[in-house]
Amino acid sequence: MKAIKLELIVFFCLCVGIAIAQPEFKGGQKALGTFIANSLIYPDYSKMNCLQGTVVVNFKLTGSGRVFNSGIESGFGTDLDEEALRIIRLTSGKWSVPTDHDSTLALLLPINFSLREYNCEQKSKEDIAASIAAYKAREGLTQGILNFYDRRENDFAKTDLKKAREIEELKIRLGYDNKFINATLRKGQQKLKQGDKESACEDFNFIRKLGSNKADKFLNICK
Repeated sequence: MKAIKLELIVFFCLCVGIAIAQPEFKGGQKALGTFIANSLIYPDYSKMNCLQGTVVVNFKLTGSGRVFNSGIESGFGTDLDEEALRIIRLTSGKWSVPTDHDSTLALLLPINFSLREYNCEQKSKEDIAASIAAYKAREGLTQGILNFYDRRENDFAKTDLKKAREIEELKIRLGYDNKFINATLRKGQQKLKQGDKESACEDFNFIRKLGSNKADKFLNICK
């Protein structure tokens, strides 16, 4: 894949000795850094497990500066990747694109995640690797919970009381309790204030899929 790497953004590239203008975040590099800093919501799992570093996102721009075909170039396989993609989606429409820009060209943008005052210096590389592996295993268990409630909504699992108890125990083990639900709800509301309806609705629907009705009053805006 052809790509240009933006160091919070490279404004020009040299081609046969001629400076060719590249897409630029409106307001320039400083404005982009400020936008990322103000928009970033540090993901809960990675915050609790001291996962930090740089996620590189690839994406393309239309002639009007809209983001499309975004994906992870290099990341952690955790919620850091999801937040980096969300940040890139939020920049959509905020780019100045030259008239001769090749929209098939992928741009690469690093999103840095850094934790302070969390005693993360005590975490070893082995601890970090174990936390990443645990996240991936957790994703599989979470999908099992979502599948159960999805089936129950369709009247297939309402009488399976034994399975329902197992799911409730699994939710407790994974930390999907009222504290988690409330935190996810607040995060969704914060994203709404940022104008990020898509990600906010993902949070609200996730709460619903966990068998809770706490986000139901927000789901109308997601239709």
